[in-house]
This record gives sequence, C-alpha cells and structure tokens, in this order.
Amino acid sequence: MRPVRWLAAAAAAGAVHAAVNAALLRRPARQPPPLRSQVSVLLPVRDEARRVRSCLRALLTQVGGDRIEIVVLDDGSTDGTDDAVRAVAGDDARVRLLTGRSLPRGWLGKPYACQQLADAADPASDILVFVDADVVLAPHAVAATADLMRSSGLDLISPYPRQIATGTGPRLVQPLLQWSWLTLLPLRLAERSPRPSLSAANGQLLAVRRAAYERAGGHAAVRAEVVEDVALLRAVKAAGGSGGVTDGTDLAECTMYDSWAELADGYTKSLWAAFGSPAGAAAVAAALTAVYVVPPLAALRGSRAGLIGYLAAVAGRAVAARRTGGRVWPDAFAHPASVLAFGWLTARSVQAHRRGELTWRGRRLQ
Repeated sequence: MRPVRWLAAAAAAGAVHAAVNAALLRRPARQPPPLRSQVSVLLPVRDEARRVRSCLRALLTQVGGDRIEIVVLDDGSTDGTDDAVRAVAGDDARVRLLTGRSLPRGWLGKPYACQQLADAADPASDILVFVDADVVLAPHAVAATADLMRSSGLDLISPYPRQIATGTGPRLVQPLLQWSWLTLLPLRLAERSPRPSLSAANGQLLAVRRAAYERAGGHAAVRAEVVEDVALLRAVKAAGGSGGVTDGTDLAECTMYDSWAELADGYTKSLWAAFGSPAGAAAVAAALTAVYVVPPLAALRGSRAGLIGYLAAVAGRAVAARRTGGRVWPDAFAHPASVLAFGWLTARSVQAHRRGELTWRGRRLQ
C-alpha cells in the first residue's frame, strides 16, 4: 500500500499549497482610486445576443466611465448580436461597434477579433482590458483592475471571475479551473518566471499594458493558439514582461456553460492544448487521476492512507471554493468524480484533435 501513501501525501501537499496560494493571491481594492488615464475595454462577440446585453450594461456603469472607451467587435454573428449591442449602447459615445473582417489564413477566430480590437483602441489608452461576453463586471471592476496593475507592477493581470456553475455537469467540472492553478502553480514565482509551464491566465477578464502587448507582438503572436489567453501571457513574458492570475471574485462573474453538452463541446475544443500538447494533456490527466482517484478507491477497501488522501483532496477543493466564491458542500466532496470527468473530457479532446474534428462557433479549428 506504499504507493497509496505517496499519492495521499501528494494530495496533502496540494492542499497545503492551495492554502498558501489563497493567502498570497493578489486582491484588488474594494474602493479603488479614480482612473489616472484612459482605458480601452475590448469586447469580442460572435453569436452572443443572449449574453451581451448584461455584459455591456455592466460596462456602461463602470466607475470612472468618462475615462473608459468600449470597443465591441462583431465577428460574423448571425443571431442579431449587433442589434443587441446597438439597443443597449443607444447613442452613448463611449461605445464603438465594429464589424470584423474575414478570417485570414493561419488565424483562429478569437485571436483575430482581439487583434482587430487592439488595433482600433484609442492610442491614448495605455491599458487594454479584454472582456468576454459571458462576463458581468462589478461597477468598480475596471478601476480596480487598473489600480492592481499599477500597484503590482505587472504587465498583464488576469483577475479570475467568480464562476457561476448550474447543473450537475458544470458544477462538477467548472470549479477545477480555479482549483487547478491554486493547487499546482506557485503564483508569486510564476508572475515573473519566463518558464512557459508557469503561466496561467483567463481571457474572460484580462488586462495588459499596451506597451507590453505590442512588444510581445499582440495577438498576432498567438494567432493560431486555441488557448490564446495563456499563450498571450507566455508571449508577454518571453518579451521581458510579467504577469499572472489575480483575485477577481469580487470584480466579475462568468457563466460559461448552461449545460453539460455546452461544457463538453467547450472543453473538447481546448483541453488537448491546455498543457502544451496532447501528450502533456494526457500526462496531466493521468497524474490527477492517480493522486485524486486512487486514494479514495483504496479508502473504500479500508485503507487509512487512502482516506487521508481523499480528505486532503476535499480540503484543497474547499480552500479553493472559499477563496473564489464557489460551493464547498457538497461539491468539494465529489472531487474524485470531478477529476474523472476532466480525464474523460481530456481524452475526448485529444481524440477529436487527432481526427481533425475540432470546431467552435461554427468554425473548424485547424
């Protein structure tokens, strides 16, 4: 039973590391100072008529709105997204709605949309804030993000939104997003490390200094990357910059998926690349299964070490949930099932990639 003890020890170490990271996680100010300079908020949308209204309304009520421009790019929507944007924006001069150009060869849709937005941003803006249409910001979110970027000295920050998960599938899988980087990534070291493996970001809410963005080559440098947010952070670091995830729990909330079917499709398109390569994704999924599934199975057969490993995993999930606004009960206790679901999604993604079957928003991913 010695291997079970080792795996249980790994689960316990992960829980301790998550607690340390939770304590060190950079937090934005609840009452940030006024914006010192203009900020461009950039919103790429494609078939988001159902969600863009709430997102845009929240952007229009930001503190310091007179120093915020909002640029929306409609990337070939067919569901009336552009009309929804116009209905909310009205005649507000702070909002500009652009029509996306045809996708060039060698680009994926979101990186190209983001690059067009960055090119269109007011030259006076020294901070670019990218926001997804399924994100709703708190009124102080943009000001707090700019203030945190200034106080931290980082070139790119990704305030991680609180993830709203409803239904069994999303509640099973979505909390693994925050849990993974809290458990596996040394956050403060990762901010300034040039190592690609020490990078985590979330394009749902991502702010970058314009100068650092341009030094890195912008989204053109990550034009073919499925996980473009993490790739952009790596490009910024490779160009001498710094950055990483910060606490966005009180700044934004995001409902990524409403059902298991939506979640499965979303994860399938990207998990194969989430850890650098299909082989890397498979290795991570296997390691997580060993550490977080084998001990509870051993506990069912009477192993004390297995029980300790399971409880350590639950504790780690609970730490992550409490720090990021998630559910502790009963979700944390289903952690082994969450890891198994993640493993299945990873295998599905790798297989679809090998077969050339990956698509997203009606486009085939090359």
